[in-house]
Order: sequence, then C-alpha cells, then structure tokens
Amino acid sequence: MSDEEEHAAPNAESPPKIAKQRFRDRSKEMLSKQAVQTKQMLSKHAVKIAKQAEEHERFINKVTHLLGVLGFGGFCFLLGARPQDIPYVYCLFFVIFVPLRWIYYRFKKWHYYLLDFCYYANTIFLVDLLFYPRNEKLFLICFSFAEGPLAWALIVWRCSLVFSSLDKIVSVLIHLFPGLVFFTIRWWNPATLEAMDPHETARRATWPYIQDKFYLWTWLFLVPLVAYTLWQVLYFLIVNVLRRQRLLRDPEVMTSYRELSKKAQKSNNIWWRLSGLLGDQNRMLMYIFLQGVFTVATMALTVPIFLSYELHVVFQILKVSASVWNGGSFLLEVMPKQAILKEKRKSELQPVQDQSSTLMQNGSKFNSSVGTSES
Repeated sequence: MSDEEEHAAPNAESPPKIAKQRFRDRSKEMLSKQAVQTKQMLSKHAVKIAKQAEEHERFINKVTHLLGVLGFGGFCFLLGARPQDIPYVYCLFFVIFVPLRWIYYRFKKWHYYLLDFCYYANTIFLVDLLFYPRNEKLFLICFSFAEGPLAWALIVWRCSLVFSSLDKIVSVLIHLFPGLVFFTIRWWNPATLEAMDPHETARRATWPYIQDKFYLWTWLFLVPLVAYTLWQVLYFLIVNVLRRQRLLRDPEVMTSYRELSKKAQKSNNIWWRLSGLLGDQNRMLMYIFLQGVFTVATMALTVPIFLSYELHVVFQILKVSASVWNGGSFLLEVMPKQAILKEKRKSELQPVQDQSSTLMQNGSKFNSSVGTSES
C-alpha cells in the first residue's frame, strides 16, 4: 500500500467524527439556551409571586385594620351601654385568641412568650371571672395584677395599638383589657357598686366595702407579690433549668429575656447598662431583679388607684393614650423605615439576578462560538 493510501484511510473516518462533534456542540448549546430560558421564566415567576404576596399582604392588613377599628368602636359602645357584660367579652377574647396565638407562636418559635407573667395573670383572671366572681380576696389579687405590672407594661415596654396588625392588637389587649374589666367591676357594675356602697351596710352581704388599710395592703400588695414570686420561680425553673439545653441548641427560639436583651444591647439603653452592673455572666439575675423592682413599685400604686374613682379614670385614659401614641409612632416612624429597607433589599437583589442571567447568556454564546470554530 502506498503512502497516499495510508494517509487517506484515517481521513476517511474524519467526517463521522466531525458530525458527532457538531451534534454534541449543538446539544450543549440547546441545553444552555434552555437553562437560560428556564432561569428567566423562574425569575419572572418568582417576581410575579412576590408581587402577588405583597398585594395579598396589603389586602389582609386593610381587612385587619377595618375589623380592628370596628371592634374597638364596638367595645367602646359596649363599655358605656352594658359595662356588666365586659367580663364576658374578655373571657370570650381570651379563649379564642390565646390558643390561636400559641399556634402562631409555636410556628415562629416564640411559644416561650406564653410563659410570661401576663399570661399567668390572665389565666388567674379567667378563673376568677368564670368560677369565683364573688370572691373578694381573689378579686383584689386580680385587680393588683391588672392595674399593676400588666397596665404599666403598656407604657414601659411601649406596646403599640396598630389596627393593621393582629399580633399587636392582641398584645395590647392582653395588657389593657383586664384593667378595663376590673375597672367596670369596681366602679360601673350596678350590683358590685351597690354592694360596695360604704353608706348602706345592709347591702354589703357579698362585697363588703374595705376600709381597713392593712387589709387592702395585704390583698392588693403582699399576697399578689407572693403569687408573682411563685411565678418567677416556676419560670426560672422551666426556662433556665429544664429547657436550658433546648434554648442553647436553637438560638432562634425566643424568650422575653432574649428579645429584650437584644433590643437593649442594640440601642445600648439604660436597661442594658443596668443589667450589666454585675458583669455579663449575671445579666439574667439582674434582669430578674429589675423586673421584681418594677413589679413591687407598680403593685404599690394599685392601692390608691383602688380607693379613688377619679385617679382610676385618669389611669385608664393614660393607658389607652399611651397605646394609641405608640401605635402612631410605629405607623409614622417604624413602618416607613421598614418599607425603605424592603425596597433597598429588592434593589440589591435585582442586579445580582440580572448579572447571573447575563453570565449564563454569555456562557451559551461562548459555547456556541467554540463549537463553530471547531467545526
């Protein structure tokens, strides 16, 4: 065989190889184009879903705002027209919204909030109103809880009455509603008001009017303080002993101490500086001590509030005004900042998405050019 025939033999096999290579290059190009198209479709679909979610959220907020305003107005009407029915409205509110809040908080890993003192106190209120409505001593304990730590928490912890947020409405009512209930029982309920009348001793069969200051301080201050201390011990044992490892394993699980300490540390406010007086390792103990001081001071104020109708009315106005004021601050100051941050995140993500799609398109063009040059 001649040299030309030897060289011609391998060249005879080259056209099939070139065809296979072209087929592979075209397949790669088609797959690359399909990938780019799929990513673009997914990106457009994601943007469409995000817009629909925003529209849905705005609609839900409008509905919540409408129902919140109507509900608050209806409650104010009922408060003036039938004050004796306010305790039953409170009981209905508690048995409906607190279980729903537990379900929502369990999903968000916030369920340890339901071990806070406000829920402990509200459970005692429910027992008093449903099963022991004529127990004078239990009434005084509940009055101290409602118009003491729970009421002042609205002001100190800046609870906001925002009608477009169901969570904030429930948070405000958990602290505000009990005080209004016991205000109506103390001053506006015809039956108890008549029974507490200091001038008609014959009518004081079930609710004797209390004129003994020692008796008042015992059941409005000392006994409620013991009940509070019992809660504090139980809370410490459950959260800081029994569930300590669970909280250490998952930092996303929130408790009141974790939330307050994060906010205080971020703003470096007076609470953060006070809680660090004994060092970082003792912040929890300082937090418990400061909370105890707050409870003692607010419970002591319930005695003059219980004795004075005028002072009690002023206190109700102060609580409602503080909640509405904080709600206005949230709407006018916090929500615009949240909207700006949301738009900023969107603008930061958009260039990244555009850049990724551009890179994929350039990659497909590069593959196609390489395949053409090889062919």
